[in-house]
Amino acid sequence: MPDSPEAAAKALRNLDTSHVSDALDRLGIGGQCLGIMPLDRTFRLAGRAFTVRYGPVGTDPGTVGDYIDDLEPDSLVVLDNAGRMDATVWGDLLTATASRRGIGGTVIDGVCRDSDRALELGYPVYSRGRWMRTGKDRVRVDGYQVPVTIGGVRVEPGDLLLGDADGVVAIPVGRAEEVIAAAEQIRDAENRIRADVEQGVPLAKARARAGYHTLQTRLSSEE
Repeated sequence: MPDSPEAAAKALRNLDTSHVSDALDRLGIGGQCLGIMPLDRTFRLAGRAFTVRYGPVGTDPGTVGDYIDDLEPDSLVVLDNAGRMDATVWGDLLTATASRRGIGGTVIDGVCRDSDRALELGYPVYSRGRWMRTGKDRVRVDGYQVPVTIGGVRVEPGDLLLGDADGVVAIPVGRAEEVIAAAEQIRDAENRIRADVEQGVPLAKARARAGYHTLQTRLSSEE
């Protein structure tokens, strides 16, 4: 079992979002980030969140943020732009810098731009879409390392995120151990079912052998 957030992030790399999503359901945790998808289906990310929250520009135009040089390698940039589709908070220069510094990827509740650079560099970006209009003089940083909302899910600084072709899930860092344990149990059961089916066992029988129908069932408070 992972004994640190870093070990938990490493363990997540051996799981899919579907495994973790089912584990979150089993534990009664809402962590599926709705509508946040990768620019490319081959992208994957796993790591701890460095959070940035944006708000609309007021009388003080503020800044879209100069934070990227302070991040640790393998951390994830998690940007809450309130789901805005009309102004981006991530583009070419941030992608190039993050890739060079070994940042693990970027997750945006909003849009990105300069998507070709992310694809060229193989740098994982997850967002609601892509559009070219800058956020400069339209949005400003409201806070660094503060709670944010990504796809309807609250994400705290240091929480764990996993992304693959099917989207992003977020895991409260304090519950990482139990979520990963449940997800690994689900993954292993599905592997047994798959092996049985490949040997000609009917799917219903293979599922019953593995206790499949109870794997996603929410645990009661007594369990």
